Amino acid sequence: MRGGRPTDPLALRVTHCPVNVAGVPWANVQALRRRGVDARLVVFERGRLHPDADWSLDRTGGFARRQLTQWRAFARLLPRTDVFHFYFGLTLVPKSLQFPLLRLARRRSVFHFLGSDIRGKPPNALAYGRRAGAQIVGSYDAIRWVPEAEVVPPGIDLSAYEPTPPSDRPRPVVVHAPSSRQRKGTEHVVAACRELDVELDVVEGIPHHEARRRYERADIVVDQLNAGWYGLFAIEAMALGKPVLTFLHDEAVRRTEEAFGVRVPIVSATRETLTERLRPLVASPDERRRLGAEGRAYVEHVHDADRVADRLLDIYARLQ
Repeated sequence: MRGGRPTDPLALRVTHCPVNVAGVPWANVQALRRRGVDARLVVFERGRLHPDADWSLDRTGGFARRQLTQWRAFARLLPRTDVFHFYFGLTLVPKSLQFPLLRLARRRSVFHFLGSDIRGKPPNALAYGRRAGAQIVGSYDAIRWVPEAEVVPPGIDLSAYEPTPPSDRPRPVVVHAPSSRQRKGTEHVVAACRELDVELDVVEGIPHHEARRRYERADIVVDQLNAGWYGLFAIEAMALGKPVLTFLHDEAVRRTEEAFGVRVPIVSATRETLTERLRPLVASPDERRRLGAEGRAYVEHVHDADRVADRLLDIYARLQ
């Protein structure tokens, strides 16, 4: 059925928009397509680090001209979309009009939050999320900000990640890839590595395909020391078979392990404990490889993009 509610999930037409933060929307679109869904990603502009999209609006000019571009895109997309999947708290047109128009047109919608868009914000600042038919967060840590949301961990296409186990080199390479040095605690990573016989490689400000080559060389990966959960960088590192250290909230670990029936194999560390948590991995190539193999198995179970697509399809089917 076109223009209403398709009874066959594979007949769904889904528009993901309007940003490609960390490549998560693009990974979801690709996985949905592998499931036979008519899915597309439409963005305001292509990102420098993650430029993938089916259609970029390439907005120019002032506010009025940019709004006109967005309204034209929405008018074009509405007849060919059953579900609008919005990311990062953004919509194609102003929220005050976006959702009444979707309801009028009998279109369904999802708000998918990705971390910094909700972290630390009070409930009233996130109340707009309830205008959509469903809300999604990426972890059992993020759900504390949006308790009514569904947890769908970010997925990656594992066929693109051939494991490259850590080496035996006596001076291991520690890779850290901060999107923001302050938020990720980079100064503490640098300080900890100065106390150990390691080579620190800080990867930042380069396209994702170039960063990936640096990740593959890693023997140990340090993600972040502030947020309380891990991000796409850690997921990619585990997919490559690398041991990962990051700061984890205990309650989020417990809920994740209960939900997915698997141990979270990441070494939890704070700025105060990072040096001591790193030390056994620096000393033992075998321990690096053991944790790296556990990380790969964990990602296959929790972060496989094809499994994520099945979770999204289930949510779409329950939308009102």
